[in-house]
Amino acid sequence: MTYDDVTHLAAKIKPKQQRVELEISMDTVSPNYCRSKGEQIALNVDGTGYDETNTYSAKMMDKQTFSSIQATTNTSRYAAAVFRKGELHVTPLTGILQMRPSFSYLDKADNKTREREAANEGGDSSQDEAEEEAKAITVRFARPESEQARQRRIQSYEFLQKKQAEEPWVHLTYHGVKDGRSEHERQYLFLQINNFLILVEYLAMLMPPLAEEKVVKPVGPSNVLSMAQLRTLPLGEQVKTLMKNVKVMPFANLMGLLASGTDSTSVLRCIQQVALLVQGNWVVKSDVLYPKNTFSAHSGVPAEVLCRGRDFVMWRFTLERSVMRKEIASIIKLPPEDVKEFLEHVAAPRANRGWEFLLPTDVDFIKKHPDVAHRQNMLWLGIQSKLEKVFNFSKEDFNRFKDQILLPNISTKAAPDEQKVFGLWETGEDFDKHRRLLYDVFTKNYRVRRNIIQARLAQELGDVSKADIDRLLNECCSSHAGMWYLKGTIQS
Repeated sequence: MTYDDVTHLAAKIKPKQQRVELEISMDTVSPNYCRSKGEQIALNVDGTGYDETNTYSAKMMDKQTFSSIQATTNTSRYAAAVFRKGELHVTPLTGILQMRPSFSYLDKADNKTREREAANEGGDSSQDEAEEEAKAITVRFARPESEQARQRRIQSYEFLQKKQAEEPWVHLTYHGVKDGRSEHERQYLFLQINNFLILVEYLAMLMPPLAEEKVVKPVGPSNVLSMAQLRTLPLGEQVKTLMKNVKVMPFANLMGLLASGTDSTSVLRCIQQVALLVQGNWVVKSDVLYPKNTFSAHSGVPAEVLCRGRDFVMWRFTLERSVMRKEIASIIKLPPEDVKEFLEHVAAPRANRGWEFLLPTDVDFIKKHPDVAHRQNMLWLGIQSKLEKVFNFSKEDFNRFKDQILLPNISTKAAPDEQKVFGLWETGEDFDKHRRLLYDVFTKNYRVRRNIIQARLAQELGDVSKADIDRLLNECCSSHAGMWYLKGTIQS
């Protein structure tokens, strides 16, 4: 249904709010119009008396009001287009409004009803009733309004209604769609000059990519970026943001999160500025998580102290897969909440094994980038020398972490260098895979037969030669009564 042929009685607008109201006459002689209902509505709204402010002067609902709402708050993606003589003329829009029927007259009818009820209640009260006795009142002074209370008041419905009511209506003259003035206004949709822009400039003006990105932002926490927003940042900032959020990540996963076609050499250059290599995986640097002049959210410890403690935890994971929380806490002497946070960044708790590093060793990255691995190893040696001074360790104390202490009640004739509980180590050769599988077997049982080890190696690595199995067992295990044990774990 259109209203082009209906008489428009009035039109008005609030330009700042982009609000429009139209008054349109109703056909009261139409067979579809209920006269009695129209008279009843007029009576409810205006009452029986006559006043210049009456909504319906004819004592009948003979007009209808349409009010606008904004169809969208972001019009940067919309335009009005006109095609003429092979030319497409596009005009940007500052607002899109949708007209809907207004039922404000019902509110006016409700107010009239309440006024009549109040008048009736007042008339029933006795005129002879004595005046009420005077009562003491307490005077209280309002406290100064806080900024938070002020913001709540500004965002309240009553405040918004009051602000909207402050803008005056501007009355307009309505012209129909076929009116000469309307046709004259439509001519402004066509470009009147001939010096057209080149295509690239025209498209840039029509759809500026950066302007739209600034206007449309996803609703979410202030410290969270969408992937679309992330990829608008420089490569170094992308890598830094990802590492701050993920904490520990293989290089392959990092490349998968970046845009396709990103140069891996450039990413390697960026990742080394914000992360350190631990077991072939990248862990965000401590000074990136705890910038200078900041403090712990848990205990208020300065960032410099937090960085030293976290560096110690990361360094320990360069030597072994698992660490004990109590031992870490006794060395770095930081509050338990901070120690737990350090460990949660890079490890997960395991029953009877302390905290185990989150990711498996990325041997493929170490093999593919030996220069990076060597450079990172040199960095860790420098960090180790600093830790020696900070925590007052000797190199022998550091080496103790590489080799587990012998269990008590062990009797063996092996040489001292062989009397060590097995610990997983990495040399960069293919044989590291054999050692990791052997370690996994012994995590389930402290003694196994040779055929069990051989079957597990064959299952994971395919055909394994007898020489490789002999080498593995001689390096890491000792035999007793037909069973194989990790070196140093044979019970007396």
